Amino acid sequence: MRIFLVRHGDADAEIPEGLGDEARALTAKARTNVAAHFASLSERMGPISLILTSPLVRTVQTAQILSNSVKHEGLLRVHRCLLPDMPVGAVEPVLKEYSDENLVLVGHQPSMGALAAHLLGMQSFPKPVNPGTVIAMEWPDTPTSTEDQVPGEKGENPPAQHLKFLFYAAPGQQVLDVIQ
Repeated sequence: MRIFLVRHGDADAEIPEGLGDEARALTAKARTNVAAHFASLSERMGPISLILTSPLVRTVQTAQILSNSVKHEGLLRVHRCLLPDMPVGAVEPVLKEYSDENLVLVGHQPSMGALAAHLLGMQSFPKPVNPGTVIAMEWPDTPTSTEDQVPGEKGENPPAQHLKFLFYAAPGQQVLDVIQ
């Protein structure tokens, strides 16, 4: 199982009249930039089984662009666990449910950075999670014990075995295979 955490692209700073922050859309420049960024990562990402996104407009647009850029023909679903105010642990049942899938989770900051740190067993994620950033990780091939399961299987405890870091890709920057 591979997991790709993606922060939405740059959103318009102006909130649409009569609507809330959830209605802010990507800027035209962001749509172009994230499309090129995601297309450049397509080969690294490999096949994607499912894309889950926060229901906010800017994340849905980012997920759609990513889906087109990597030529994903599978499912794209909205999931409330990716809303900006949800705790990191809210994603754990989703990871358990789709434990055999290659997932893309499109969300917000600081959630994506906090989730990356949690899944990688870090105090905090050491790189900025700017708009359009992709953080890739995977479960080790085989658990080393029955304790090493998908997060959430043993109650609210953190995973006994953390994910393996694959790469960090912020738009306009070199892809990093190692983070410090």
